[in-house]
Amino acid sequence: MNWSDVLAAEKQKDYFKAILEFLASETKSGKIIFPKKEDIFNAFKYTEFDNLKVVILGQDPYHNYNQAHGLAFSVQQGVEVPPSLRNIYKELERSITGFKAPNHGCLTSWAQQGVFLLNTTLTVEAHKANSHKDIGWEIFTDTVIQKISDNKTNVVFMLWGSHARKKKNLIDIAKHLVLESSHPSPLSVYRGFDGCDHFVKANQYLTSKGLNPVDWKL
Repeated sequence: MNWSDVLAAEKQKDYFKAILEFLASETKSGKIIFPKKEDIFNAFKYTEFDNLKVVILGQDPYHNYNQAHGLAFSVQQGVEVPPSLRNIYKELERSITGFKAPNHGCLTSWAQQGVFLLNTTLTVEAHKANSHKDIGWEIFTDTVIQKISDNKTNVVFMLWGSHARKKKNLIDIAKHLVLESSHPSPLSVYRGFDGCDHFVKANQYLTSKGLNPVDWKL
């Protein structure tokens, strides 16, 4: 099964066509939208449906130039590592033997191993956080989460912060592992994310199900 099988019907729906029309008209009127058009669906390009084993949910893309490239929490090469991702690296350094925080924030190697880095809103207007939260993306990404839950088994879902944790009701916890904590942003990292051991727990679970663990090193 691939993403086309899973999402073909969704992309024919009126709300999805309306999202694409909205983005086209905003761009035409001179507004800058992130990520670039060709990068919006990168999470789906880098992580094949059959290969998917971990889902990390983000909220909306980074809204400054040269950051967002379609993978939650990840930034393009050559860009400063954002604060939330720095805290993710700290947790990895604390818990994963041999992990050293890299000087970049590009997480494509995780995505290629089956870590699906999904923002619940897939676009944003430049310098305006959450500006596209009501254009319909969450209908689409809620469906994506539900399809993963329905059509796969033994997936690890990492839900960080209240926004992501609201998605727990879309996941069948009888056949998947759901890991919850606070968000890794500096505002909330010490309310549960720091010391959460999610990356260790994910690999323990995958190994226990006969699946290859994720090499978190970057």
